[in-house]
Amino acid sequence: MSKRTPLYSKHLAEGGKMIPFAGWEMPVRYSGDAAEHNAVRQAAGLFDVSHMGQFLVRGPKALALLQYISTNNVATVPVGKAQYNCLPNGRGGIVDDVIVYRLEDELYMVVVNAANVDKDWAWFNEVNAGFGAALENISDATTLLALSGPKAHDVLRPLTPVDIDSMPYYGLVRSSVAGIENVLIATTGYTGEATFELFVRNDAAETLWNALREAGAAHGLVPAGLGARDTLRLEMGYMLYGNDIDDATSPIAAGLGWITKFDKGDFIDKELFAKQKAEGTPEKLVAFKSLDRAIPRHGYPITRNGETIGRVTSGGFSPLLKYGIGLAYVKTEFSAVGETLEIDVRGKAAPVQIVKPPLVGTTSLQRWKK
Repeated sequence: MSKRTPLYSKHLAEGGKMIPFAGWEMPVRYSGDAAEHNAVRQAAGLFDVSHMGQFLVRGPKALALLQYISTNNVATVPVGKAQYNCLPNGRGGIVDDVIVYRLEDELYMVVVNAANVDKDWAWFNEVNAGFGAALENISDATTLLALSGPKAHDVLRPLTPVDIDSMPYYGLVRSSVAGIENVLIATTGYTGEATFELFVRNDAAETLWNALREAGAAHGLVPAGLGARDTLRLEMGYMLYGNDIDDATSPIAAGLGWITKFDKGDFIDKELFAKQKAEGTPEKLVAFKSLDRAIPRHGYPITRNGETIGRVTSGGFSPLLKYGIGLAYVKTEFSAVGETLEIDVRGKAAPVQIVKPPLVGTTSLQRWKK
């Protein structure tokens, strides 16, 4: 039986269409994918992402474990900041891509993808046998809301004493929100817009949702579902685990060399990834746009002069750009920005062009990061 978040009844009341997703019943849409997508790009959207998992890693061995189990350098993360990271599997693939939050000197929270909670928890415990950090899975005790869009600051500002305008990207702080104490406010997100991710105890989830909806009414805030979340991340070129990265894909081939730090000490698959970085990989993950009306879908072959040289991993129609976009692995020799290839759409070749992400123009997140 699928799990339900504490906001299940709210989603139904707001017209949410519920679907099974990663073992949960989640809202895929309310008013419509395009309307919700455009609201996030132009105003604000509110997502329930409570299906994501959260692990606490604490104690004097916490940092050593995180350094070994992940590719990025967690030692560079100060208290009050977060870091994008990934977990290699010992075979050159990726267990998951995660965000590591440093809550205190010896206390970290790792947010993992919903479909991978059980797998990741088992992996953490297996690797931790050699370290002895204290691990706690708080996934079922936490509700996570994502408030995203250029008006996100305006919606949240009156609800908290925190000076949210001064918060850095990938920052975090604990404070009250809408009268609820001990809410973790983090400036992480998955849409490419300015985002506040709010971690709150389950019994306060509905109170927080209602307060955000009320405060957002004057700013065009809408509830948004998984459909809009997917097209928003695709316009930014953000990867989705299970599509664009998985247990068989290398972080180097996936373009995650920037979070693979070889100068931090030993970590899983370090030697293999260093060899790949030095010698290159047979294929690379690229972003592309359609040059005609074709809509790319997961699994479509990528061809060049009739020869299959890759495959689409994520694809769809961009509500903002009004054409098809996607991510694909292609042979490295055909991976340069500007390269024109074809996708095989049921036997018909449709032209596409490799582009540099993000595929959209300047977003509120990019303005904020500057």
